Amino acid sequence: MPFPRYDIVGSFLRPAALKEAREKFARGEISQAELTAVEDQEIKNLVQKEVAAGLKVVSDGEFRRSYWHLDTFWGFGWVEHVRADHGYFFHDEETRPDAAKLVGKLTYEAGHPDVAAFDFLKPLADSAGVEARQSIPAPAQLYCELICRNDELIAATDAVYPDRAELAKDVSKVYRELILDLYKHGARDIKLDDCTWGVLVNDSFWHAFDEGHLKREEILQLYKEINENALVDLPEDLRITTHICRGNYDSTWASEGGYGPAAPYVCKEKGVEAFYLEFDDDRSGDFAPLAEVPADKVVVLGLVTSKKPELEDPEALKAWIKEAGQYHPLATTALSIQCGFASTEEGNHLTDEEQWVKIMLVIDTAKEVWPDAE
Repeated sequence: MPFPRYDIVGSFLRPAALKEAREKFARGEISQAELTAVEDQEIKNLVQKEVAAGLKVVSDGEFRRSYWHLDTFWGFGWVEHVRADHGYFFHDEETRPDAAKLVGKLTYEAGHPDVAAFDFLKPLADSAGVEARQSIPAPAQLYCELICRNDELIAATDAVYPDRAELAKDVSKVYRELILDLYKHGARDIKLDDCTWGVLVNDSFWHAFDEGHLKREEILQLYKEINENALVDLPEDLRITTHICRGNYDSTWASEGGYGPAAPYVCKEKGVEAFYLEFDDDRSGDFAPLAEVPADKVVVLGLVTSKKPELEDPEALKAWIKEAGQYHPLATTALSIQCGFASTEEGNHLTDEEQWVKIMLVIDTAKEVWPDAE
């Protein structure tokens, strides 16, 4: 299908009924089956809203997840759900301390929760004549989680994988198996969400990834290879895209810096058709790094922020799109929300109505810029 000119990143604010059900489940007041029934109904409601808004590619809002990334990691073999001493540190805020601990060599096993989630979304999308997208954290994100989180968890990883090169190889392997399993279940549009690049562009923070001896350029090349090695020999009709994020939690952020240091690497990733790039505030830098994206690849400009309810000026959006066109052809450019509305179940500081107004701003602006917008 043609690449849509307007898009979302994937996660939506959790409805009150879903939040209440999760709280009851955590207290042991309802069963897993009862929680799943609430999730099912809220996902049905969401897909109906997405279709009514005019979106051509829909998600399940990530309503079955607590986190945008950890739930996927916990679905791999020999990865345990644990709680660390600290969560992730964002600007003036700390997340819940959930983490992933490696207790054996990574394996991919049937029944991964992302595949089960897609199995429910796919027929809903098919019946509405739209594409179902499955978003998953990028392979490099799992590698980073296992070697950067804290000393105890890093030691657990090193006990299983004394050789980091073997770990990188196995991360790519299990991800390729997950992608192929999703394809087997009908997925033709898979997006890799990736915060590693957003941290690596931060001049004062990238050292957290250096493993004690690597230069930034070496880390960028390593992460590029981990991602690419998961994407080899995939079916030709499978669209792979990637979203590069600087952190999105409770309307706050984790890192800053323009894409310049990472662009020669991430924008050249083999097997990726489109790059969802955040440009919603001054932390994002300018559009010059877009020149690194091959002309036949799609740049999806994340100009409309998901972090706050205030609406961007449509004329300013059109001016920014025109400016971006100095570095990448507008013929292979699209517009989207900058990130999800709820990368974790806490969600950003908007109302349900406000998130839909944001989405309609994206759609209406895209149709003005590209009259043939789909």
